[in-house]
Amino acid sequence: MTSRTAPTRPAPAGTRFEAIGTTIRLVVTDPAVLEEATAEVRDHLAALDLAVSRFRPDSEVSRLALAAEGGPASALASPTFAGSLRAALRTARLTDGLVDPTVGRAVVDAGYDADIDVVRRRAASAAPTGSPAAVPGWRSITIDPVTDRVEVPQGCLLDLGASAKAHAADVLAQRLAARLPGGFLVNLGGDIALSGQAPDEGWQVAVDDVTGVTLQVVGLVSGQGIATSSTRHRTWFDADGGTRHHILDPRTGHTANATWDQVTCVAANALEANAASTAAVVLGEDAPKWLRTNGIPARLDGPGRVVTTSGWPDPSQGSER
Repeated sequence: MTSRTAPTRPAPAGTRFEAIGTTIRLVVTDPAVLEEATAEVRDHLAALDLAVSRFRPDSEVSRLALAAEGGPASALASPTFAGSLRAALRTARLTDGLVDPTVGRAVVDAGYDADIDVVRRRAASAAPTGSPAAVPGWRSITIDPVTDRVEVPQGCLLDLGASAKAHAADVLAQRLAARLPGGFLVNLGGDIALSGQAPDEGWQVAVDDVTGVTLQVVGLVSGQGIATSSTRHRTWFDADGGTRHHILDPRTGHTANATWDQVTCVAANALEANAASTAAVVLGEDAPKWLRTNGIPARLDGPGRVVTTSGWPDPSQGSER
């Protein structure tokens, strides 16, 4: 009798690059498709940047905001803009407005009016202070279900940053799995979507702190999403010497209290995971209760403490699935 050893699959391959103002990481279980998959990701992110970037005057978001300076405005949205906006409005519904795409003017008033590297390089005195702009509220935004015409109120600047990356991760993961063999991990600045055939050991995802130190490794399956929202990553100093970060509380228009250094959540997809992690930052001390009530496995890291909710693996036990 001759024994045969089952052929082993090649080790996953990956690439890392910068796009849309953040670090992109793509992992594929079939190295033969890495080049094609990377091109797909780059093309989609280029379209996303042109659609929703607040930092380029030719984006659809910027042009719509310019039109809204004198009164209510509308525009026909590209498929990428329309999909991103619908994802943002879904995020707002899921969080009961704790994550709101109409905070753009308030974000600008907080000093985050350019790429984060530009904001950090300029003098702190250049960062605006005082009362923030009003937040119109996500219910003031409409998008026609047939024509994709978007309507916004006067003065509205959309900020889709909290959800657009996560939605794009989901879209790309699904698209790659439908077109190419193998499995895919799409990580867009901490918003991670998983699809296709997982590696032999499953998807092992590291939860890192802002310095890059791995706090924990968690095992996930394809079809899940994981996202981390941080108050320590995109930060800058204002004119009063205080530290600001990029997550605003739409209820006040001010930077959310930095109760948590970061919050990581697991959900059915990256969009829902990002919605939960961002809302948790906004909620501060009320976040663990809100996450538990909504059945969201989460890890909340604060100064000198770690809090987890049901379904999150024990931080002291290493990797689990």
